[in-house]
Amino acid sequence: MTLLSARPSQPVDPGLLSRALEVAGRLANEATDVITATAGRGAHPGTKYSDSPFDWVTDTDRTLERHTRRVLTAEFPGIPVVGQEFGADVGAHDAPYRWVVDPVDGTANYAAGVPWCAYSLALIDSSGPVVGVVADPYRAQIYAAARGRGTRANGKPVRLVDRASTEGAIVCTELARKGPWPGMGEFIERAAEARAGVRVLGSAALSIAQVALGHALAAVLHSYHEWDVAGSVALAIEAGAVVLDRRGEGAMLPADGLLVAAPGAAKKILVWWQESAAAS
Repeated sequence: MTLLSARPSQPVDPGLLSRALEVAGRLANEATDVITATAGRGAHPGTKYSDSPFDWVTDTDRTLERHTRRVLTAEFPGIPVVGQEFGADVGAHDAPYRWVVDPVDGTANYAAGVPWCAYSLALIDSSGPVVGVVADPYRAQIYAAARGRGTRANGKPVRLVDRASTEGAIVCTELARKGPWPGMGEFIERAAEARAGVRVLGSAALSIAQVALGHALAAVLHSYHEWDVAGSVALAIEAGAVVLDRRGEGAMLPADGLLVAAPGAAKKILVWWQESAAAS
């Protein structure tokens, strides 16, 4: 059985799509320059939450988000912005469209100089992501997608090649804010029994992007923020991946966890997740 995720059906003005892609791509390129120039070089992180030693924020996070907000406000007046560092503009969640930005997804990696972090920006409507752009600075890649227009990596089309076998596959996940999520150990064991490897890479955006690019079979996020994943979910949808919630229902940005997978393997990995959580 192959599970199918919901697909956004709300039409979007082609002019808005094109302009949003162009501006988001420009911002992603600018963020790439800043991140590669500063990562691990005197960045002094501060924690946002006292109970999470790795939920960090740096001056780069704030600087990039301020710049993103300035540009988007000038280019798209009337479309509010939601950001990781400075929250939501007034009325953002009731507006027809909103931008969501994570200026540095994987800040702990960034501050330590570990080459695995991203800049993520998405335009969202009531159906889900309209445009998504994710910068992968250390691989000099800009991944971009727009509703109905497919996914591209540095301008080259990307289409997921479906597979059902888990043997030799990589499945990505991320820690919850306080550490391993309930059932995570069991999930890793279930994957190992199926000859798949689980990887925790430290960036939700890049974990999901690996599915869109065909490098990983699936990504499972027990919890997340919208700004973490909206850009990469756009990539995955347009590349042909399945997006499901914890119950196995199709949803673009589900409230109760997130599974992004190759269609042929989605049901199997969903069962691992559900049964692991139930056993915890």
